[in-house]
Amino acid sequence: SMANTGTYLNFRRGTEEAFNFYKSVFGGDFQGPITRHGDMPMDGVASLSEEDKQAVVNVTLPILNGHLLMGADIPEALGMPLTQGNNVQIVLDPDTRAEADRLFAGLAAGGRVEDSMQEMFWGDYYGALTDKYGVRWIVNCTSKS
Repeated sequence: SMANTGTYLNFRRGTEEAFNFYKSVFGGDFQGPITRHGDMPMDGVASLSEEDKQAVVNVTLPILNGHLLMGADIPEALGMPLTQGNNVQIVLDPDTRAEADRLFAGLAAGGRVEDSMQEMFWGDYYGALTDKYGVRWIVNCTSKS
């Protein structure tokens, strides 16, 4: 696989509408299906409203030169505050898990780790952090090696 980079956009609502707009601008197709909160094996999904179950967990649109624009709805029922400024994350998919660990450790120095690097239920090696400048990063390594 080739390493790539992406930008993750969070919305309270309206991810699907926004991404259909971006698709109309950039062209192309979504990478994989749109997944929704109701599809997730997570605690608390059963208690979500029907509206929240339809909210987008992930949509991915390749834009320019392989850059991936990704998005999700963050319903208030999930208890995650969303404010302008915490709604953008830079996503890195390095070639190897060793490189994922190196980048994660480097970016986390002096910052705050939200999720340490770990194998996730969707099959990738994942971690999330906010660096010492307040920039939010996700490392999601799709490589198994």
